[in-house]
Amino acid sequence: MRNDFLQHNLQHNLEHNVTQHAKDTLKKTAGRLGAATALGAVLFVSGCGTTPVQQVPSSPPEGWEYASPQARDAWPARDWWRAFGSAELDQLMVHAQAGNPDLGAAAARVLQAEAQARVAGASLLPNVDLGLDASRSGLVEQGGASGSYSSSLGASYELDFWGANRARRDGARAALQATAFDRETVAITLSAGVASAYLQVLSLQERLEIARLNLEIAEEILRVVEARVGSGAGTPLDLARQRAVVARQRASVQPLLQQERDARAALALLLGRVPQGFAVDGNLADILIPEVMAGLPAELLVRRPDIRQQEARLLAADADIAVARAAFLPGVRLTGAVGTRSDVFSELFSGDLLYNIGASLTQPIFNAGRLRAQRDLSEARKLELLELYRGAIQRAFAEVDLSLSDIETLSEQAFQQEIELTQTRRAFTLAEARYREGADDLLTLLDAQQSLYQAEENNGLLRLAQMQAIVTLYRVLGGGWSESLESEPVESPDA
Repeated sequence: MRNDFLQHNLQHNLEHNVTQHAKDTLKKTAGRLGAATALGAVLFVSGCGTTPVQQVPSSPPEGWEYASPQARDAWPARDWWRAFGSAELDQLMVHAQAGNPDLGAAAARVLQAEAQARVAGASLLPNVDLGLDASRSGLVEQGGASGSYSSSLGASYELDFWGANRARRDGARAALQATAFDRETVAITLSAGVASAYLQVLSLQERLEIARLNLEIAEEILRVVEARVGSGAGTPLDLARQRAVVARQRASVQPLLQQERDARAALALLLGRVPQGFAVDGNLADILIPEVMAGLPAELLVRRPDIRQQEARLLAADADIAVARAAFLPGVRLTGAVGTRSDVFSELFSGDLLYNIGASLTQPIFNAGRLRAQRDLSEARKLELLELYRGAIQRAFAEVDLSLSDIETLSEQAFQQEIELTQTRRAFTLAEARYREGADDLLTLLDAQQSLYQAEENNGLLRLAQMQAIVTLYRVLGGGWSESLESEPVESPDA
């Protein structure tokens, strides 16, 4: 159903010739304006040029190039972040959706677009005004005065022969949908940003813990070296080397501490909170690495809100072209009013009724090319939006495949890194025991210690990269947001 809907929108809206639609409308209204007027208008529109027939963007690939055989052919859930198994992350998402200023501003823009759509739709209905007038006049020198009172109820209506008002309404509706899609893009970007920032904070806290543990190990080795030097089994050179290692380990703690503070502050701002007093209590080791789900490429076109936004903008551009073309044609306006007039206010509503009915027709004759330029502007704008639409589709396919590639590569790296970490831990344990027994010198122990610290650091960074790659995949897939879209397809301006 979604693929049929997409194909209908692309074929009907991207290849639609607005000029032919205008000709058909003019022929239907020939009985109202007269055959001569309608025929002249048809010929006039025929000379205004046509919109080039647009090509439907290339069809989506049959599958993802870098999806692993274990990847499920399904889409993430709407609340995809729950797959990480963190109750704290779930609560942070709730706070972000309620307090993030950017998301609140996007929601306000949707309200503005709704109001604009109502304003545009009002042009299809008559305007009705009620008026009450009172005046008193006379000569100042002679004294005396006479009063005049009147009441009126008037209505005016512009006949929408050429569909300009309807096109304005449809364009405003398409702009509303584009704004709603933009709000959903902000929401998806926000949820991905919160998850990524949260994982970054937990990773930095873990790296801080590793750095402090390595500092304790270095200080313990320093005590052993000091004891060996005191007993004459060690050298001052060994002591100086180990003291340098301890100083380096202590210095490494401070940059990590500052990075953790910065990451916590960034996460707090995403939640719409001040950084002061904000803290997280999770542990990166408790976070699960979710199963990869990438779905089918064809469905990506109706899942990503940025693609749907570009599609809605194209529909709005179609409507703008229709409005620009209708500006070349005559405008017909009907007016009518009924009212009363009296010299005495008490008799205002008991006298005779007066009425007035009129019609007016206006036809642009000379405007120094302004209308033609406006039409050309609208058509060029549509061409630009079409290219942006095609670019958004191509970028979406590329982003998903690259994310899948990153996940696959990082998974293999993490597997090898676990092996390295296991072996470096074993090597350090053996080197420490041999140094205590005097079987090896301090350089061997220092080398084993440095290798262990680097392996632990790399292991934590790789685990973080794996999780953030999955967050990125969820973001470029459009999350699970499309569940609310399938029942609200984008309307064609000509529907």
